[in-house]
Amino acid sequence: MTSKFTLLAGAATLLAASPVAAQDAPAPATAATIDQAAPDQPIPEDGSDIVVLGFGQARQVQTITAADLERLTPGTSPLKAVSKLPGVNFQSADAFGAYEWSTRISLRGFNQNQLGFTLDGVPLGDMSYGNVNGLHISRAILSENIASTTVAQGAGALGTASTSNLGGTLQFVSRKPSDTADLVASGTYGSDQTYRAFVRADSGDIADGLKGYLSYGYLKTDKWKGYGKQIQHQANGKLVKDLGERGAITAFLNFSDRRENDYQDLSYDIIRRRGLDNDNISNNYPLALQIGQAYQSGTALPTGIGTVDDVYYDAAGVRQDWLGGFTVDARLNDMLSVVSTSYVHRNKGQGSWITPYVPTPAGAPDANGQPLASGSPLSFRTTEYRIRRAGNLTSLALETGANRLEVGGWLETNTFLQARRFYGMTSAATPNRNARDFQDNPFFTQWNGNYDTDTVQYHVADTLKLGQLTLSGGWKGMQVDNSATLLTGSLVAGKIRARDWFLPQVGAVFDLTNGAELFASYSENMRAFVSSATSGPFAITQVGFDAIRSTLRPETSKTVEGGVRVRTGGLQLSAVGYYIDFSDRLLVFSNGSGIQGNPPTLNNAGDVESYGGEVSAFYRIMQPLTVFASYSYNKATYRDNVLNAAGSVLTATRGKTVVDTPEHMAKGELVYDDSRVFGRIGADYMSKRYFTYLNDQSVAGRVLLDASIGFRFGEDFGFFRGFAIEGSVTNLTDKKYISTIGTNGYTASGDNQTLLSGAPRQWFVTLRRGF
Repeated sequence: MTSKFTLLAGAATLLAASPVAAQDAPAPATAATIDQAAPDQPIPEDGSDIVVLGFGQARQVQTITAADLERLTPGTSPLKAVSKLPGVNFQSADAFGAYEWSTRISLRGFNQNQLGFTLDGVPLGDMSYGNVNGLHISRAILSENIASTTVAQGAGALGTASTSNLGGTLQFVSRKPSDTADLVASGTYGSDQTYRAFVRADSGDIADGLKGYLSYGYLKTDKWKGYGKQIQHQANGKLVKDLGERGAITAFLNFSDRRENDYQDLSYDIIRRRGLDNDNISNNYPLALQIGQAYQSGTALPTGIGTVDDVYYDAAGVRQDWLGGFTVDARLNDMLSVVSTSYVHRNKGQGSWITPYVPTPAGAPDANGQPLASGSPLSFRTTEYRIRRAGNLTSLALETGANRLEVGGWLETNTFLQARRFYGMTSAATPNRNARDFQDNPFFTQWNGNYDTDTVQYHVADTLKLGQLTLSGGWKGMQVDNSATLLTGSLVAGKIRARDWFLPQVGAVFDLTNGAELFASYSENMRAFVSSATSGPFAITQVGFDAIRSTLRPETSKTVEGGVRVRTGGLQLSAVGYYIDFSDRLLVFSNGSGIQGNPPTLNNAGDVESYGGEVSAFYRIMQPLTVFASYSYNKATYRDNVLNAAGSVLTATRGKTVVDTPEHMAKGELVYDDSRVFGRIGADYMSKRYFTYLNDQSVAGRVLLDASIGFRFGEDFGFFRGFAIEGSVTNLTDKKYISTIGTNGYTASGDNQTLLSGAPRQWFVTLRRGF
């Protein structure tokens, strides 16, 4: 499949210590389930809070701990866990929040490709579908091995390894190996023949602080509508040598093999005619052949089929990843410390559609290289990916009493190979290729390119504590060189650079005593270009690229935010307001249906203005009962029209609301846990979202409910002690709604096949041991 051309909106980064330095932070002494403190976060006093509201930070920062992920269905994406935080817009068409074609997360109106994502400091790129410079968190690590997820709604730390974090960051921290040998396992069964298994073996302390773990996870589920499966194998390994006061040495290696049949993208026209449950016809290859033949011959489509895009035979995403890293965290003396992480990532990926737009010619090779006896009105279209990237992050910190000075740098080289190929399909009644398999022997390569990205980034950060006042300041700089070499076809070849050596950030926190504090910050940031045939400046035509390459400017943003936090007894409160000025907003206009793969157009829409406020509260009503609630308001509008080369108005976007940006979001969650009985119920409200730049098409607001209940077996249960059983239900009220928008990008106006329907009510039962 083609990449998703999601719209850009702006924000910036703020100051804090490098996330690399937080990789194996000390565990809270009283919280066995929380193995590491989140980056830049104070540890809860009693270790029991599952949400930390960022006390001591000059920016809006909030953390979800492992205890919260454990209350969700195993395999649930950590992105879904943070969806309850203010300003977080999360969408997915599956119950786990892990189906990558549909998964979207945005912060304060900034889409996924404008955010930064890291795992133990290692960059994950922008986590968009068909990622050109990283991988999705659902592939990078098993959810059971995540210790915490920290969301910076407005800006990330200066040392965050990202060139896309205009609008905030998500930092994932993996768990440390246990000090004692243990075997942890779980098994889940549920709706649509869902099977999920997980096992982790901890070595315990082998000798003088050497410890590690190996884990494996498996997921297999039928699609909740239509036909097809989603299958994933994952393995994680981690080894730590604890050097005591001198630091630690850590190594990890993670593997993922993910294969998922896709759901059909919808438009309002398709929904009106065929309903929200319309899907690919993967069980009816003869009908797919009839549709393709009718389209190719210009004759009437079969009864009940309004357009050739109503249903396709099949589509799928296939991804295989290896991610490894090595970290040295050393305290050189009482004042000086260094953290250095080197990493390597290898990816093989394929997005596929069985398309009626390109027929298979007679004599085209089959999967074994043998010629097909006859042609077919269908062909197997792929977008193929290969990522070969490696990098290093190093930071040096000097602490002298009330002052902490940090300098650091990040280097990465990334070679991305991308191709569009077509493979032969049979005209017989039984299909000859499986969309979940990597394909061989194409009959046509439409284009094939080599895309290189070289990244250099540095940062300088200083924090000074003056009694009740803490001041922070610093800057970062970056240079990203992108180049495209076309091996086959007629897409763009060339070079482009984004560079800014001074992006400042400043912040302040004032302790009002009695658990209250004021905070404020200002930051500037830049989003670099990406090297790809399906996104960024190389995704358009050569003529278009040559016309804009000398004048195209990277998107930049300036963010101001400030607020107050209060902590008293079992209550935590946070309120923040913000203003964002985003310049050189690049709008991507889709052309035709996604399956056609037409190059988009890229336009500079000038400035975007965003402002809003967020309120969140965490309250421990009594020891086993807690409540969390959040509300956010965001107003994001285009301040300029899109102009053509002659200066005339091409699209009158001025004053229109940014696409996929709900003005109002409200979330709430009630959790009960008395160490034996545990349960939760959560609600998520989102107001309407536009999916055209001129705001003439939108999807309605919705409220979703999830719930779970479980029981832990104690010492008095003999053999079953240490076990727990849990039942969970997603979309409790069986709400019919549109979940993800923008799957095939956005257009200026009118209907567009770019919507996905949300999953219905689904149930799951899990048996765990050792959690």
